[in-house]
Amino acid sequence: MKERLQFFPITSYSVIMGLTGLTVVFNKFYHMQWMPKVIYDISLFFTLGLFLLISFLYGRKAIHYVEEVIVDFNHRIRINFFSAISISFLLLSIALLGFWPFLSMLFWWVGMLLHTVLMFYTISFWIRHNFEIHFMNPAWFIPVVGNMLIPVTGVEFMPRGLSYFYFAIGFFFWVVLFTIFLYRAIFHDQLPQKFIPTLFILIAPPAVGFISYMRIAQSWDGFSVLLLFLAYFFVVLLLFLYKSFKKLKFFISWWAFTFPLTAITLASVAAFQVSAQNIYKYLAFIMFAFTLLMVGYVAWMTIGKIRQGEICVNED
Repeated sequence: MKERLQFFPITSYSVIMGLTGLTVVFNKFYHMQWMPKVIYDISLFFTLGLFLLISFLYGRKAIHYVEEVIVDFNHRIRINFFSAISISFLLLSIALLGFWPFLSMLFWWVGMLLHTVLMFYTISFWIRHNFEIHFMNPAWFIPVVGNMLIPVTGVEFMPRGLSYFYFAIGFFFWVVLFTIFLYRAIFHDQLPQKFIPTLFILIAPPAVGFISYMRIAQSWDGFSVLLLFLAYFFVVLLLFLYKSFKKLKFFISWWAFTFPLTAITLASVAAFQVSAQNIYKYLAFIMFAFTLLMVGYVAWMTIGKIRQGEICVNED
């Protein structure tokens, strides 16, 4: 058991990202009168409980195996997943907004401050170290593009100008990092197997960017449509890359499938709300069905691997 705790992975927070995104979808579908509220309530409390459990376990690891946490924090890949902690706070803030606004505000402030610190530290870490191109993978998007999540509930708790600040940072680094990643994907070796599922992260920046921009500007304009259509483009692109996902060995990074799918589902619902065009409603249901399928499958695989004792192991 102690050895399991020693190698408890920071990537576990990607599970919270996926489940919280699904909870927000349930909430959105409830408000659209497409789903009963009880499903949202159950999902919210289950995800919140799981978040507390994962935080407790990683906190125990930080106390008993602080050297392992330091190794994670200085790892060229795993450092990017520390921002999944702050993003989990921000996503839970979104999920809690309509249920318990005060707790939502507390989660948002913790998430915003923690994410700001982690973002600047991670960027400085990138600059201070000499990276070879093969270290680049879509997980790099998490610390910086996650900034676009801050305005989603942040418009309720901070001046609009500050929301634009975080949106601008996220948008800028999305363009920069995607350019680097595309160069790496085309002209260099293929991604290692465990990081191939993170290709789904490519959907998240334009999808979350669309939702964030709609919350800040409240404008169905050319820029918002551009972000939305780019998100749909990456969905279709990943369908054409289906061969890359065949016969992959399961890793907890498979949860990277889930959050981006919930993001594009939410973006489709928001597009339907502001445009009243039924095509977005149909797309929302298609994305929702695929999201449920993927969350169910990945959750089943995760439970199986936990039973087999193959999750908390030395990944080096």
